Amino acid sequence: MTNRNLARYATALFLYVLPSITWSQNNATDVQIETFGSATSGKHTPFWIASNRYGVVPLQTGNAYLRTGVFHHQSFQNGFHWNVGADLLASTPRYRNFHVQQLFATIQYKNLNLTIGSKENHTSLWDKDLSSGDLVFSSNARPIPEINLSIPRFTAIPLSKGYLQYRVHVALGRSFDKRYLQSFTNGEATYVDKVLWHHKSLHVRFVDPDGKFPVTVLAGIRHHAQWGGTSTNEKLGKQPQSFKDMLRIFLGMSGGEDASVSDQINVLGHHCGSYDIQIGYLNAFFDLHCYIQHFFEDSSGMELYNLPDGLYGFQIDIPNFSPANKIVVELLTTRHQSGPIHYILFDHEKYPGYGGGSDNYYNNSEYTTGHSYFNRSIGSPLLTSPEYNDNGNLGFQNNRIRAFHVGFQGYLSKQVSYRLLATASEGWGTMHRPFLKKNDNLSLGTKISYCHPRLEGWLFSGEIASDFGAIYGNNTGVSFSVLRKWRIG
Repeated sequence: MTNRNLARYATALFLYVLPSITWSQNNATDVQIETFGSATSGKHTPFWIASNRYGVVPLQTGNAYLRTGVFHHQSFQNGFHWNVGADLLASTPRYRNFHVQQLFATIQYKNLNLTIGSKENHTSLWDKDLSSGDLVFSSNARPIPEINLSIPRFTAIPLSKGYLQYRVHVALGRSFDKRYLQSFTNGEATYVDKVLWHHKSLHVRFVDPDGKFPVTVLAGIRHHAQWGGTSTNEKLGKQPQSFKDMLRIFLGMSGGEDASVSDQINVLGHHCGSYDIQIGYLNAFFDLHCYIQHFFEDSSGMELYNLPDGLYGFQIDIPNFSPANKIVVELLTTRHQSGPIHYILFDHEKYPGYGGGSDNYYNNSEYTTGHSYFNRSIGSPLLTSPEYNDNGNLGFQNNRIRAFHVGFQGYLSKQVSYRLLATASEGWGTMHRPFLKKNDNLSLGTKISYCHPRLEGWLFSGEIASDFGAIYGNNTGVSFSVLRKWRIG
């Protein structure tokens, strides 16, 4: 068959199939435009205006942004779906006033998703709007471009009759923050360029699919790692990033001969993760969930030698009580870090006990930016992001903290909703560089949103927030935003 005949047959087949595809698919294009502005009396934008918003609100005071997004969805009757999205942001003042916040394409077959690009995914079990933030992977930093294969919704395990469900994801990504880091450090600090990222999670849930048994139990594990890239420190240079090294990262194994001495002794790259446990009680009036997220950065944490470090909380959902239909209360502590001494190489038979310690959460000697992207914490924002460092240094300078956090959400009327956040925190610096005295801080935030019944697709929001204390300084600010959404098709 010639190429010309092949083209004719392909064209005929396309014209034959096209009507059936068009008949069996649903198309929709969502467009949104948002404008935001804030004013602050103080050094920084208040914590609860800037945090847990995927890095879109600048930390510098007197900021504003204009955001435009277009998202197209298409679904077929055979179980296939696909969607693409582009989300552009122009903001001031910040490094590079214009950037692409989201740019992605997703192919979905039934419950299996493949996403390529940068997308604002919320994979945490904890509430996106009211929680202080997931310790491993929160919504605080700008999304990292990646390839992500996932089953994002809880799916029944075969032969379990729906009582056992699971969700899972695995992803590989890469950082694109070199020029920002050059600007932030004025070329005086070393860092790794083109950092590679890997993260994955698996969660299993027991639940009665018929809703007769009120108790649910969930358990899972998260793993997040940074590796590869090229250090601006000439002594370190290019980091291992072969296929074998990717397997080492995936399995949490030590590095090969081309890795640093530290990575050969411990594990290749910089790792962190968590054990997640949640127990729920469901009934017709309210849902109550209690949860623990045990954080770890190495074997000592995985073997629970860093207890009681972690996030402890509960959430109450009261759907029929509009004045406060959701309440979250959390306690976060990261003070222990497996003790003050890191000493692995010793005679375990002569000196019983575990030698690992001084975990230094979110920090790493090779990956000096730590567990951050564009200097915003990828995990909990309460471990103070490097963006707050006034001296141009990288890394987390306050990762030993204790914080008590509460969040409320409800409706004042059918058109008016509110959110209240309050966080009292204490900081001791790091294990190696403690503060001379404990730093205290109180952060408060109130958000009111209004949608007019005759202005469909419009949302008006105002916020008032304040910081008091030594961690973020004394800041009081207000913000106002207007969001317009509409659907085409």
